Amino acid sequence: MSVPEIQAEELKHRLDLGDKLFLLDVRDEYEFEISNIGGHLIPLPQLSKRLSELSENEEIVAVCKHGPRGVKAVEFLQKHGFQKVSNLRGGIHAWSDRVDRKVRKY
Repeated sequence: MSVPEIQAEELKHRLDLGDKLFLLDVRDEYEFEISNIGGHLIPLPQLSKRLSELSENEEIVAVCKHGPRGVKAVEFLQKHGFQKVSNLRGGIHAWSDRVDRKVRKY
């Protein structure tokens, strides 16, 4: 199963256009408190127990620090029937580097 990815610049563009995207932040709570780009926090270890918080009808973009946890989240969601899912390539660090330097890297 391949994991679709979205670049930080494309995500920003789509958000600016008003596209309805569900940002799923799969980092730990303390990381989310350090910096985030909005979205709904469900740490990766809790994802299986909190699937009911997600809708298969929404386009979901998984966000983590650098990308690997987002990939795991997308793979998990795909296995559970979610088709409109992608990973933010490079995670929140890519967002900070290429979209908004005010978003803190840690």
